[in-house]
Amino acid sequence: MKVQSRTLALAGLLALVAANCAAAAQQATQPTAAGLWQKVDSETGQPVSWFLFFERDGLYEGVIAKYFPRPGDQPNQICSNCRDDRRNQPLLGLPLVRGMQRNGLAYENGNILDPRDGDIYNAVMHVSPDGQSLTVRGYLGVELFGRDEVWYRLPDSAFKQLDPVVARYLPGHAAPPASASVRYPEQTARYGNPIR
Repeated sequence: MKVQSRTLALAGLLALVAANCAAAAQQATQPTAAGLWQKVDSETGQPVSWFLFFERDGLYEGVIAKYFPRPGDQPNQICSNCRDDRRNQPLLGLPLVRGMQRNGLAYENGNILDPRDGDIYNAVMHVSPDGQSLTVRGYLGVELFGRDEVWYRLPDSAFKQLDPVVARYLPGHAAPPASASVRYPEQTARYGNPIR
């Protein structure tokens, strides 16, 4: 009887390990948030900002990779309304999204900064199955009462347009200020170092 129960326990453990391996393999083949995304003004159809997402220590972050000033905007803007470590930091290269935990195509438990007023919101994200759009939702308290924005993946050629301040987040460049290792697996595996 003991041999049979040990055999069943071992079989159950092996089945669990196999299921976990299958889930990890499926996640590895799914598109990730890593990459360069563009936010477009819904009224004008013009680009507002670009965001570069990368993985750092198992969490996904997004920095402002490029912004398109409106008429009357000051050049070289800073986050003067930020109330944390981003206070008075330049908008270009500013970490906008932090702490996103990947769960397949979904990302959760992170936050997003509104640099206009310095408010920080809870955030979730979802990558489309084809990897071409990223839905970002910021909210206070209950996710149901948040607001979605849809950003669109930029082509590989757009990486050449990144300022060196932002390009440092890409593989083969100097480490970002936090000195943690930055991994950008999808882009590196598919295209190598996109900036030449």
